[in-house]
Amino acid sequence: MAHDLDALEEIASTIVAREAANVDRSGEFPQKSIQALREAGLLGLLCAREMGGSGGGPNEAVRVVERLARECGSTAMVVCMHYAASWVVERFGPAELRRENAAGEHLLTLAFSEPGSRSHFWAPVGSAEVRADGVHLNATKSWVTSASQATAYVWSSRPSGGDDGSTLWLVPRGAPGMSAQGRFDGIGLRGNDSTPMIADDVVVPEAHRLGEDGGGLGIMLDVALPLFNMMAAACAVGLMEGATGAACAHASATRYEHLDESLSSLPTIRAYLARMRIQTDQARCLLMDTVDAFENEREDAMLRVLECKAAAGESATQVLDTAMRVCGGAAFRREVGVERRFRDGRAGTVMAPTTDQLYDFIGRALCGLPVF
Repeated sequence: MAHDLDALEEIASTIVAREAANVDRSGEFPQKSIQALREAGLLGLLCAREMGGSGGGPNEAVRVVERLARECGSTAMVVCMHYAASWVVERFGPAELRRENAAGEHLLTLAFSEPGSRSHFWAPVGSAEVRADGVHLNATKSWVTSASQATAYVWSSRPSGGDDGSTLWLVPRGAPGMSAQGRFDGIGLRGNDSTPMIADDVVVPEAHRLGEDGGGLGIMLDVALPLFNMMAAACAVGLMEGATGAACAHASATRYEHLDESLSSLPTIRAYLARMRIQTDQARCLLMDTVDAFENEREDAMLRVLECKAAAGESATQVLDTAMRVCGGAAFRREVGVERRFRDGRAGTVMAPTTDQLYDFIGRALCGLPVF
């Protein structure tokens, strides 16, 4: 595992950093960055050692996503979704796919959210019907990261044996009837290939079910959600870290020639940079405490899981807005490296579970009410 992570800094600071602006400008999937991570063994980070993986956990996943997000939000989000899906597959998937995933042969993703239930990702309306030739899946998914690039999807549906709850399935990309709808063209995370997907009578073997029929909700909330929230927070922290560095560099290098002073000579600018640094560090501290709570099964683990994404998402919008203010008109130029992160950072608050939903969940927990 240490060897895999040793390669992270070089990949992030060279390939990912070099490709980030073009990925954002063109909206193209970050193929070169993902391939470099694959070759370094980082796509198998969360796969068990006995399957050929690195045997990593949330701590390592958070470190990878945060470092990638400093350079490229799109690359970080693709890896975030791959790790979230891998975390589920490691516990419920077939051994053959787990070995292939450990070897870097797969790019996985989650396919949960649907137009019928919107950001209530835990409540699919798509169906699964068991017939003689297999399980027939029919659904429209709102947003699937890496939709046209993933090799397999962790797919949710209503249970095949009833209407209550949900069930998860492993669906290969090439399954007949499975299609990505169009091309992502958003204001931020432009290279993450997040598009709607349709399953039109897609047939998978019943052996592709992940967990028990009707047990999907438990897997979503107990397995997928905690790791996803921590990695989403890590993505926000990485964007804040990248923007803080870019803003500091700009303020130090930009000069008032007639005064022979840098922009950083202004107390107001230094105060803005200090606030950015403090908010970034606060979000990171809460994130790492969440990782500790989760890995050590502390009683407050789920509360921390809910808090970390909400806190980091809100902080990111504030820090990135401040970065734009510090850099002034220059921030609107792509080469400064702030406006891209400003746009990418907006996704965190509206990505399910949204910040508003998390506030409600946290408030319920504080009032002793059922959270979900």
